[in-house]
Amino acid sequence: MAPHQALIDRDRKVTFHASSHLRDFARGDAPGRVITGAKGIHITDKDGREYIDGFAGLYCVNIGYGRSEMAEAIYRQAMELAYYHTYVGHSNEPQIALSEKILELAGPGMSKVYYGLSGSDANETQIKLVRYYNNVLGRPNKKKIISRMRGYHGSSIAAGSLTGLDAFHKLFDLPIEGVRHTEAPYYYRRGDTQQDMSEREFSRYCAQKLDEMIQAEGPDTVAAFIGEPVLGTGGIVPPPEGYWQEIQAVLDRYDILLIADEVVCGFGRIGADFGSHFYGIKPDLMTVAKGLTSAYQPLSGVIVGDRVWQVLEQGTEEHGPIGHGWTYSGHALGCAAGLANLEIIEREGLTQNAAETGAYLLQRFREEFREHPLMGDVRGVGMLAALEFSPNPQARALFDPSLKVGPRIAAAALEENLIARAMPQGDILGFAPPMTINREEVDEVVARTRRAVAKVTDELTRSGDLK
Repeated sequence: MAPHQALIDRDRKVTFHASSHLRDFARGDAPGRVITGAKGIHITDKDGREYIDGFAGLYCVNIGYGRSEMAEAIYRQAMELAYYHTYVGHSNEPQIALSEKILELAGPGMSKVYYGLSGSDANETQIKLVRYYNNVLGRPNKKKIISRMRGYHGSSIAAGSLTGLDAFHKLFDLPIEGVRHTEAPYYYRRGDTQQDMSEREFSRYCAQKLDEMIQAEGPDTVAAFIGEPVLGTGGIVPPPEGYWQEIQAVLDRYDILLIADEVVCGFGRIGADFGSHFYGIKPDLMTVAKGLTSAYQPLSGVIVGDRVWQVLEQGTEEHGPIGHGWTYSGHALGCAAGLANLEIIEREGLTQNAAETGAYLLQRFREEFREHPLMGDVRGVGMLAALEFSPNPQARALFDPSLKVGPRIAAAALEENLIARAMPQGDILGFAPPMTINREEVDEVVARTRRAVAKVTDELTRSGDLK
């Protein structure tokens, strides 16, 4: 038996894999793969097969793979201090320096950084802070959080409730009470009654729906609104024109906190330090992870704005030390990795590259698929892009879900040694390559995507599923 297959067979017996068909994988009916190395935008499996990673892991390896300076920074810190907790005022030098750098990037109005290990636990922290904030202010009923359909904010109990995707709720008894979901800013998939709306009109419509929900729930019960600057796992959907200005006006009207979930957009991916800067959002709280360390170490953060921080201080003055903490918060190795990562992004101009080369990626996709019979929408911003497929692009029709067009195209791309992601709740292929990608590599991504789409188009034509 080949060494790779032997490892996969061992894995099937012992590992519970995320977002997997558990029965098919355990029985050998779904493929496995053992990754052994990576460099730049490429990963390599145990058989030596090399792939272009068009999704940077899970949107996260912003600086590319195999950066020796990252390994060295982590090693140096491990040799000095690998870990000590950060409870009751204990700290470490990398945590202090990283917090200073994050607040410098976040800009005016942001006060402190609290650390965790993943975007999910960071959004758990956000929920607790929102509750604490309103309890301190004597508003015990103002606790509900409004998220959006197709939003993604994690997969834990509470953060998974904020997520607005069926797969993360089904059979888990989610969402929990106190979470509501409003209209997604998904202009391409707007409803029948919004067909004649411009983007700006649709943005006003989304804000109106939010306002109506707040009024129906009672403004004195709604504490916060959470949103990704660009919808990520929900389809890689940039907001329509004027969306965030319309939404922020509603939140200001009812004294509702705004949580910007920057887990995907933060640290350069859309061509700005944060999506909030790109779209003119003024959040009270920000969630960061992924690109904070480019996944070289697990690390997340909650950036607390001045307005909220003042109330948190008041709360501890009145009630004693705040009862929240993670064992690994401010982990020295994670913070050392974060510092090295942000230094690379700045030194190599990767945020600018995400803007410029990302625009080239979107341009090349539009040129390649402008007249393609399967292509419903080509969209993106910075180093995020998505192709959405339709059997009738003019009508923006949907394929029968049983055809699994998106997953089939992702599988065909994998045969071309290209990793792209089939996004949930639609036939959408997503791209979020490392921010180090160059134009020549973009051209190769587009060429491999073209061949994958052509293969599935031919299959659908021959089966009669595409007229």
